[in-house]
Amino acid sequence: MSTTDITKGDFTLPGEAGYEDLTLRMAKKWGADIIRDSDGTKLSPEITKAGYGIYSTICIIRADNAWAKAHPDCLQQNFLMSKPVIAEGTSVTMPLLDGYFTEQFKVNEKDDPHEFWQVFDRTTGEEVPHADWSFDAAAGSVTVKNATPYHRYTTNFLAVRQWEEISMYNHVTNNWNKEHLMAVDPVYPEAMAHFKDWMENWCKENPDTTVVRFTSMFYNFAWFWGADSANRSLFSDWGSYDFTVNPTHLRAFKAAKGYAMTSEDFVRAGEYNATHNVPTKKYREWMEFIDAFVAKAGKELVDIVHKYGKKAYVFYDDSWIGVEPYGKHFAEFGFDGLIKCVFNGFEARLCAGVKGVKTHELRFHPYLFPTGLTGEPTFSEGGHPEIEAGQYWIQVRRALLRTPVDRIGLGGYLHLVEPFPAFCDYIEKVGQEFRTLKSFNTSGAPYTIPGKVAVLSSWGSLRSWICSGHLHEHPEVDLTNINESLSGLPFDVEFISFDDVVTNGIPSDVKVIINAGCADSSWSGGENWKNAALTSALTKFVAEGGGFIGVHDPSATRFGGLYYQMSPVLGVDRDTGSKKCVGKWRYTVADSTNPAYRIVADAPEAAAAIKPTDGVYVTDSDTVVLSEKDGTPLVTAHEFKKGRAVYFASWKFSFPVTRVLFRAICYAMHADKKAEEAFVTSNILTECSYYPAIDKTVIINNSAEEQKTSFVTDKGKTVEVMLKPFETIIQ
Repeated sequence: MSTTDITKGDFTLPGEAGYEDLTLRMAKKWGADIIRDSDGTKLSPEITKAGYGIYSTICIIRADNAWAKAHPDCLQQNFLMSKPVIAEGTSVTMPLLDGYFTEQFKVNEKDDPHEFWQVFDRTTGEEVPHADWSFDAAAGSVTVKNATPYHRYTTNFLAVRQWEEISMYNHVTNNWNKEHLMAVDPVYPEAMAHFKDWMENWCKENPDTTVVRFTSMFYNFAWFWGADSANRSLFSDWGSYDFTVNPTHLRAFKAAKGYAMTSEDFVRAGEYNATHNVPTKKYREWMEFIDAFVAKAGKELVDIVHKYGKKAYVFYDDSWIGVEPYGKHFAEFGFDGLIKCVFNGFEARLCAGVKGVKTHELRFHPYLFPTGLTGEPTFSEGGHPEIEAGQYWIQVRRALLRTPVDRIGLGGYLHLVEPFPAFCDYIEKVGQEFRTLKSFNTSGAPYTIPGKVAVLSSWGSLRSWICSGHLHEHPEVDLTNINESLSGLPFDVEFISFDDVVTNGIPSDVKVIINAGCADSSWSGGENWKNAALTSALTKFVAEGGGFIGVHDPSATRFGGLYYQMSPVLGVDRDTGSKKCVGKWRYTVADSTNPAYRIVADAPEAAAAIKPTDGVYVTDSDTVVLSEKDGTPLVTAHEFKKGRAVYFASWKFSFPVTRVLFRAICYAMHADKKAEEAFVTSNILTECSYYPAIDKTVIINNSAEEQKTSFVTDKGKTVEVMLKPFETIIQ
């Protein structure tokens, strides 16, 4: 970087007893001011007394396995649906745990099955009367009498989890040969009393700890494991509350609300409450109920930490359910900091935007484990961790040009880095680069194009910047990819819900609204689009000059003769089979003489590579087709009254296609040409960010090759730059 490097501070290093010399040497090399432990590691006095701040990692629900084993009635639970069985006669038996990993689950035999369980004829969708089914505890099965032959039957039942999921993952992935840890539920008074006593004793016994790092609070994201290793992950969702269920909560919810949550409210015929599904009103109320409980119980532990003069940070991954960082209860915990593991830019934006904490910290990947996320040899023979680290940093870096965080760090087993000097050198470089970028951000906000962009989904602000999982886990989710593109663009972004629009209208500072996702998903909206108040509000917004960008299946639900309910605005609709006999408009692909062509002008190849959505067709002679494949529009533009709309058939993040989104937003918001062109690099593999308060511009190369680029300042001056692979230059 062409500036004075800041070589120390704002870096958290994973230390390791037995490797004291390495720990202190790497702390100096990477400029660490904090040393932390990790799952499976400890810090020796030689490290804790070396003058660094000390993070200590705790996961309270699995901290005392002896107590958990002595109190099996306090373990966490959830609903499961048995494998469907087709009746061949008037009686049918369902083995409840058939197909499930029995080291994880066992049937709850304590509580009366008829209080919470449900049996369904899935062929008709009707619940089987309680009198027609019985539970055989010895056999672990439910039998239905008066069954209809060749109908499909399932049972929703309560299961106790015997093995905490992250412990289970580490055993399987990293070949741990340790005791199986259990997850204790704080809903039980004796469990919460034990947590508080444990926390008090822990604080007394760890005087050198300056920050207690909670991983995270109480409830894990849902992760059902299967018996067969060929299908180990039966269901997983980073945002699901399916693991918050237990009889005590269910009874308390009924007493508080006046109605009961049923097992089917969670099971949903085997779909469960995946974040990609449109949430029901009852489920949102359950989430709010759990959030309030977790905040109240969590604050009691945070208060203990503060009593001993330590800070409390929370790790926003693993057992984070109930710790919604954009929820209304988050500030009630009293946390001093939030730590987010990051692979991508949108995750950095998620962390950076959270209110209610002073410190925002990113934990980078690769994690210091022998193998990577998909089994690649990251820190073992044949691995190249410096390449992985570079890939992650490139995407995170562009987000940090738009909004600041306070700290970065790593986690895992430090001794693994010794055979990889290239990795050690690269992290040193990243640390210096981060500190410089942070110093720029603290001087003031970077230049942005006037006008706010709003992302519209079922979840709204509650799930700002996140679509339940990392980009590598859900690469097919359009909105995840849109968020990644947005994370480094020069726009102010907020997240709004369909309920927000109906109840409160569209904020006056919003100039463009994006709706992206597959049909019936929580991102596209599903049956929310049957609400006339929603469609009329958005149509009015565009008619009066606003912009609307739809991706894949925006506003999709079959209703009123339309599939895309915003098709009059978009100028396209989708035929899923019902309109094969209806005539379709012919079109020609626009060229550079059309004003809308500027959307794709910088990256026509990227626009042409967009994956088509079958059945999309033009509905209006005024619709401008900017890219198409085999008769299916890929990118279109449409003027509606005073406003503009843009349609994309799908979205897959890349740097070239991100430029297309940038131009589409500017087009849709009628951006002033001078404002649009200022600090936009000519080379689509490069980006830049300008900080007016200090008159500095940061230019980055997002590619592995040398790139030449230029940009125009807000004063009209053209600046040319040559960048090395992945280089950052400051002018």
